[in-house]
Amino acid sequence: VQLQASGGGEVQTGGSLRLSCAASGRTYSSSVLGWFRQAPGKNVDFVSLISWGAGHTMYADSVKGRFTISRDKAENTVYLQMNSLKPEDTGVYYCARGRYRSRGSEDYDIRGQGTLVTVSS
Repeated sequence: VQLQASGGGEVQTGGSLRLSCAASGRTYSSSVLGWFRQAPGKNVDFVSLISWGAGHTMYADSVKGRFTISRDKAENTVYLQMNSLKPEDTGVYYCARGRYRSRGSEDYDIRGQGTLVTVSS
């Protein structure tokens, strides 16, 4: 499986963006797709995840109520709808494939290249 993230850009505070993570190859129902982000000079932070089969979701407290993760099985794509964006949401966002629901990036074995999100005040 290969993952390709897209949809980043620059928006003002309060704006919205939708990120996409396209998976090539077979995505097993037991897989979990997670979104992580890394701000300049900071550690990687968990953002959200979705289980590919059942669609169970998890969110970081910092994005709960503003971000929505979803998946389209037919398109083999996971989306991250980001609303009410704040400057602290700025960072490189990347998607990753894991075997179980975890907030730790070390538990994901396949990672796509990131897409930059910049939120200006």
